[in-house]
Amino acid sequence: MIENALIFNLNVIFEKSLISMKKVVAIFLILFIHSLDSFSQSTYMKDKSETSDVSQKVTKLFSESKIAEAVVLLSLYWPLPQNEISSIETQTVKYLNVFNERFGKVQGIEKGKTETINDFAIREVYFIKYSKHAIRLIFIYYRGEKGWIINSFKWDDSFEKEF
Repeated sequence: MIENALIFNLNVIFEKSLISMKKVVAIFLILFIHSLDSFSQSTYMKDKSETSDVSQKVTKLFSESKIAEAVVLLSLYWPLPQNEISSIETQTVKYLNVFNERFGKVQGIEKGKTETINDFAIREVYFIKYSKHAIRLIFIYYRGEKGWIINSFKWDDSFEKEF
């Protein structure tokens, strides 16, 4: 009799924990599906002129050391997870601070080359000139079925590669 009661209680506990486990799994699945949603692109640029506008605005914000604002603008059209975008922002702020100290004040912005691959890809290059050096910003856009997105963005101090 005691054995049956013990088995019954263990079964009830097991069933309750199974229900709790099902709830946990359901919540996990909902969160997982929602996180996949965050990878989907929701904002697209309609045409090539918009891609150029975004490049110009981001470059201007970079030159003014408004990195957070530049990253927000990039993230509207760049299908990257938020944690990667945040990491890019953190690294950029860190290195641009060193750059500003080492190479002086911003002297201006110059537009470099614009290259295209048929009607589905654009590469735009901009330069931010400092007193003693320059940095290069490279924007690559891709046109999918819904419009243009940022396929990649990078900046470096290798402007000589543009010769």
